[in-house]
Amino acid sequence: MNQGHADLGAEGILLAGAGRALLLQIANPAVGRGVAEHSNFTDRPLHRLVGTLTYVYAVVYGSEEQIRAARRRVNRAHARVRSDPGAGPAGYSAYDPELQLWVAATLYDTAATILTRVYGPLDDETADAMYREYAKLGTALQLPERMWPGDRAAFARYWEEHLATLRADDAAVQVGRSLLYPAVAPLWYRALMPPARFMTAGLLTEQLRDDFGLPWNARSERRFQRTMSALAVTWPRLPRRVRHWVKDYCLSGLA
Repeated sequence: MNQGHADLGAEGILLAGAGRALLLQIANPAVGRGVAEHSNFTDRPLHRLVGTLTYVYAVVYGSEEQIRAARRRVNRAHARVRSDPGAGPAGYSAYDPELQLWVAATLYDTAATILTRVYGPLDDETADAMYREYAKLGTALQLPERMWPGDRAAFARYWEEHLATLRADDAAVQVGRSLLYPAVAPLWYRALMPPARFMTAGLLTEQLRDDFGLPWNARSERRFQRTMSALAVTWPRLPRRVRHWVKDYCLSGLA
């Protein structure tokens, strides 16, 4: 497929992968502990989602002023996400470049997965340009450029190596299930959760589906494949203003 990477990155269909990216992030034990101990996003999930999207869109599409504003917001939020100095091997910090690399990697891989399913394989030029854009999600913070895998082949090796050993611990499972099965939430939010859980489960590995207690079987897989096929037919035909509405909304609220 030959389509500008900037257009692809603005596609609102990427929201379909939000749950996948988040569960992959917190399945990293250090990220999971940081979220469990310092974040209230399970009480304000939309606030957290909009904040993440605003940062992504600012880094990729925003002006220098918008990028600086988004960076300040993220750094303020990260400042309190660290363990006690005596935590030893279980320590963590949101400023840790290794953790920022993992978070950026989950966002890139999820975006690439969704876009390939909806638009088909990307041509090399578009895929490489998109890959470079997603590197900025980490390097705009504390991630040194040298730590981002040099090309998509290097990223694939990094991704497979980490994914193969990824297991959700108790802290991650508690956070994930609080998000996916909210005890208290507005009616409209609870109405969205069954399809959100379904999409999230379909995009995860079998191991992580099991870890987070997301039911799946052959019938679920067939339904998921039909859903993705339907999206591939209908989504690209929507008007651009509809497909890019989320990006425009997020950037409009960033001073």
